[in-house]
Amino acid sequence: MRNTEAFKKRIRRIRSKVGGTVEKPRISVFRSNKYIYVQMIDDVKGRTLLAVNEKEIEKPAKSQTKTEKARLIGQLLAQKAKAKKITGAVFDRHGYKYHGRVKALAEGARSEGLKF
Repeated sequence: MRNTEAFKKRIRRIRSKVGGTVEKPRISVFRSNKYIYVQMIDDVKGRTLLAVNEKEIEKPAKSQTKTEKARLIGQLLAQKAKAKKITGAVFDRHGYKYHGRVKALAEGARSEGLKF
């Protein structure tokens, strides 16, 4: 169980340094125990440009780990971003450590050509 006050403080510290625009939106990650969600957000207008979650993966295999699914979600995010002509972004890990599923998601997006 994590200390929620420390977690909220980490989130505030990260958000004070990371902001997104239309040209370079913020990639926001939310990780639950079971699923992972990701959004591209334009903080200037306060709008979500696109969002991806596990339901959008084409028939994930039962044997896939959560980390493998996170990598696929990152790749799908980058593909959707390319379709909207977005090439760069800033990464907001939302207070989570940069390892495991969060790292896999970032590497998946980078492998498809998204720069951050």
